[in-house]
Amino acid sequence: MHHRFRPLMTAATIALVAASPAIAEGTIDVAIIGEPDTFDPMISTKDVVSIVTQHFVETLYTFDESWSVVPLLAAAMPQISDDGLTYVIPLREGVTFHDGSSMDSADVLASMTRWVEVASRGKAIADKVESIEATGDYEITISLNAPYAPLMSLLAFSNSAAVVYPEEIIGDEIAEVVGTGPYKLEAHEPDQYTQLVRFDGYTQPTGAAERTQTPDEIRFVPVPDPNTRVEGLLSGQFDYADGLQTEAYDRIEASDAAEPVLLEPFGWPVFAVNHKKGKMTELKFRQAVQAALPFDDMLFAAFGDEKFFQTDGAMYPEGWAWNTEAGTELYNQNDQAKASALLDEIGYDGDPLRILTSRQYEFHYQMAEVARMALEAAGFTVEMDVVDWATLAQNRDNPDLWDIYITHSPFLPEPALTSSYFSTAREGWDNPEKNEILDRFTSVADPEARKEVFAELQEIVLKDVGLIKVGNFNALQGKAAGLEGVVPSPWPAFWNAASAE
Repeated sequence: MHHRFRPLMTAATIALVAASPAIAEGTIDVAIIGEPDTFDPMISTKDVVSIVTQHFVETLYTFDESWSVVPLLAAAMPQISDDGLTYVIPLREGVTFHDGSSMDSADVLASMTRWVEVASRGKAIADKVESIEATGDYEITISLNAPYAPLMSLLAFSNSAAVVYPEEIIGDEIAEVVGTGPYKLEAHEPDQYTQLVRFDGYTQPTGAAERTQTPDEIRFVPVPDPNTRVEGLLSGQFDYADGLQTEAYDRIEASDAAEPVLLEPFGWPVFAVNHKKGKMTELKFRQAVQAALPFDDMLFAAFGDEKFFQTDGAMYPEGWAWNTEAGTELYNQNDQAKASALLDEIGYDGDPLRILTSRQYEFHYQMAEVARMALEAAGFTVEMDVVDWATLAQNRDNPDLWDIYITHSPFLPEPALTSSYFSTAREGWDNPEKNEILDRFTSVADPEARKEVFAELQEIVLKDVGLIKVGNFNALQGKAAGLEGVVPSPWPAFWNAASAE
């Protein structure tokens, strides 16, 4: 049976997790791929941060299971003016922060103001925000200078999230995060565990999926080695494990202790391109990299079986509203001779192409190794910088340190949630033609018109090599046999988790 979705452990960590039988004590133990480097999701786009922090900090809106936006800390959907420039958002009354204070519009105002100043997704729309005002004790009004169709999706997203904090703790950095969520942060031992306990002062949202606070306690255990995550799941140490290698699927499926959770399709691996500094700022150099890469071989090396991947250049797979073939003739060329000719044309001197990757997502590294061989065959000198995920997340913010870094993204319900399209993102893709297309895409409200503009955006992604999509892949997670209440997701949540036994 499986479920579909449309640093090594220390001895102390293993002892901690093994000390309490799975589920029996009202505790859910979750193996995640690494240590969250912050509990402030405004300043992070890392999935491992979103997975943990969504339990104790909340946004005005959230997504339901069908990716529709629904209220969370807001009392209702906003009143939007006819010209699409004004959003009046009513706030829920009686919401309590973990420090015992009550949420009102002053807290939301301070939080939203910080979001457009420090969050990558907030900064991407800062030039469109005319003002954010508290227009009542429980009302906030966002005024734009141009219509922005993806705003509600941005406010609902748990990644670079527009979360609400008490006004008193707002600053450039937040040392101790205080939220409104169903669980609160009880303890954090770096590289060992993050312990969350039920927040007894929690008030259920209206209209959104219920957050029943079923477990007494949720513990997130960073387990960077994927094999250790699998073994811990199969031995009963973990009730849930994220980011598993696809070759473990059959073992988990055959186990009496665990069940595979296959997210299909999950998302897309990406070679993120440095447009700020270095050799990738040269278009023909980017085109040479694009021409050389053998995406079939890279995906097969990463996932091993075609049931886990699709060689597909479209930014969204078939069946999604955003699916288009625009520009995909440039995908999967696997033409090292063409790449070599482009390098000769620009007089490439053999200066190393630096690829930044990690083995905590093993498929990233496996793709990089195949890419390296093809690039070297085309005449590139390749330098692999293999680091842990926390170091990669730090180094990718410094454009002096890399030419390509490897990451992945789930397929997101709104393309504008993909920060790499924006010139404000760390990659710095600031192509004027792309910027104009992106502005049109985000300002048009009509869904059919937006699809047509997105086709233009996808085409320039491929022609200008704004980023390099490798393909589509299905992701594997695993859960203890009998565990219920966890909706398969790129960001699984555990507030409804319970054993059926």
